[in-house]
Amino acid sequence: MTASPRASRTAVAGIAEGRLRVRLAAPPVEGAANEELVRLLSRSLGVPRSAVAVTAGLSGRRKTVVIRGVTEAAAQSLLEGIGRRA
Repeated sequence: MTASPRASRTAVAGIAEGRLRVRLAAPPVEGAANEELVRLLSRSLGVPRSAVAVTAGLSGRRKTVVIRGVTEAAAQSLLEGIGRRA
């Protein structure tokens, strides 16, 4: 996943180079952008925030995320669908 902080609004921006792209309205300061990413993914996938964790890339644009309570295929399908509409 690739995150772009300080965007005008938080949204899934599509798929590029095999990675989900997201825009985050929060700045990359004190974990605000990571928290915004967790909120976006939990809301988009219908899981609680506690089920979403950024496991790698906490201080970079490229992130690895673990989402409990949804299969990888289901999450990918839902997020790709949202990304295509963006």
